[in-house]
This record gives sequence, C-alpha cells and structure tokens, in this order.
Amino acid sequence: MEESRAAADADVSLHNFSARLWEQLVHFHVMRLTDSLFLWVGATPHLRNLAVAMCSRYDPIPVCTSLFGDTSDTTSTGLAQRLARKTSKQVFVSYNLSNTDSNFTLLVENRIKEEMETFPEKF
Repeated sequence: MEESRAAADADVSLHNFSARLWEQLVHFHVMRLTDSLFLWVGATPHLRNLAVAMCSRYDPIPVCTSLFGDTSDTTSTGLAQRLARKTSKQVFVSYNLSNTDSNFTLLVENRIKEEMETFPEKF
C-alpha cells in the first residue's frame, strides 16, 4: 500500500485551462511534480521569463528569484511567492502576458486560485 501511494505521489500531473480576461484569451499550463509546481501563463507559446519561490523555515515569506528574463518585471516572482505560500511547495512561474497591470494580474491570480479550489489534486 505504501509503495503504491509513493508511486502515485511521484507522478507528474498536467493540467491546462483557459480564461477570457479583459477580452484577452489567457492560457494556463500547470505541471504538478512531487514537491513542486510549474505554472505557465500566456497568450502565445513563449517562455520569456521564469521565476522560482519556495518556503523557508527561517522566514514566513517565501524566498524567490528570477531565473531568467527581465528582472525589472516582478510579476512572475510575485506570483510564484504567493503561490508558494499558499501551496507550501517550490513553485516555478512563467508569466508571459504583456499586460502587467496590477488589476489584470489580480484577475489572473484569482483565476488560478479558483482552479486550485476546483481541482486541488492538480496543484
């Protein structure tokens, strides 16, 4: 029984969904790994940046960094940090939308949280 549970936990889970936000079709790709999560957000198939965040026992705020892309755009790092806090996992985020308006990114984040509540096993 324990072996089958460990094998099931080691599986990679893929989950895709889309939403129309402010007249823009936004696509989401989630890859759940054993102890981490990869989230891609975009309208076209590009990987322009990547950020990672993870919880630390030394600080209640997850540590985060930009792995590549424009470091002045903190949308990916901020989203990764908030999702790491929510999931207690290492979270990789690639936010590839040109609209980085705070109201729009809040809509994007709320759509992700809605999906997390609907399909918790995918996150």
